[in-house]
Amino acid sequence: MNKFIAFLYGLLAYLVFFGSFLYAIGFVTGIMVPKNLDSGPFAPIGEALIIDLLLLGLFAIQHSLMARQEFKKWWTKFVPAAVERSTYVLFASLLLILIFWQWRAIPGVVWQVTNQVLVQALVGLSLVGWLIVLLGTFMINHFELFGLHQITNNLTGRSMPTPQFRTPFFYKVVRHPIYVGFLIAFWATPIMTVGHLLFSIMTTGYIVIGTLLEERDLIAMFGEDYRRYRERVAMLIPFWTKSS
Repeated sequence: MNKFIAFLYGLLAYLVFFGSFLYAIGFVTGIMVPKNLDSGPFAPIGEALIIDLLLLGLFAIQHSLMARQEFKKWWTKFVPAAVERSTYVLFASLLLILIFWQWRAIPGVVWQVTNQVLVQALVGLSLVGWLIVLLGTFMINHFELFGLHQITNNLTGRSMPTPQFRTPFFYKVVRHPIYVGFLIAFWATPIMTVGHLLFSIMTTGYIVIGTLLEERDLIAMFGEDYRRYRERVAMLIPFWTKSS
C-alpha cells in the first residue's frame, strides 16, 4: 500500500509539473493563457521589482538547493528515496505556479518588432526553444528526471540502475541543451518589455550559476569521463569551447 501511495504521489507531482510546463510556454510567449509576463496586475515599479525578484529568487534557491547531492543525502532521512525526485519536481512546480499567480507586469517597451514575418519567426523560435527543452529531457531520461522511473521501480520492487554517462544527439553539440532551449525561449520575443527583460536577465543569470553547480555534481559522479567531455563539447554555446 505504501508503494502504491508513493506511486500516486509521484504521478500527481508529474501531472502538476506537466501542467505548469505547458502554462510556462504561454506565460512567456503570451499565447493562449489568461495571464502572461506582460499582463496585469500592475504595481508601482519599486513594488513590482521587489515582488518579481523575490519570486524568481525563491524559485532559484529551491531549484538549486534541492538538486545538490549534499541536500539529497540529508533530505532522504525524512523523505523516502523513491519519492525524493518527485518531491523536488512538485516543489519546483508549485513555486513556478506561484510566479504565474503573483508576477507583477512592468510596462515599457525595450524593443518591438513590427514586421509580421519577423514577429512570427521570433514566436516560432521561442517555441523551438521550448521544444528543445522537452526533447533534451527525453534524450537523457525524461521519466527519471521527473521522478516517474523511481516510483515505477519502487512499485514493482526493482532497484534503480547505476547512472551511465551518455551524450545522445543534442549532447554531442552542447553540454546543457535543456538550458540552451530555455535561453532561446526566454529571449526570442517580438516585444521585449521591461518586465520580460527582467525575467530574461534573472533566469539567464540563474542558468549560468545553476550550470556551474550542476557541472560540479557531474564531475563528482562521472569523473574523468565528464572532464574529457568538457574539453571537447561547449557548455552553452554550440561548437565554442574556448571559454567553457
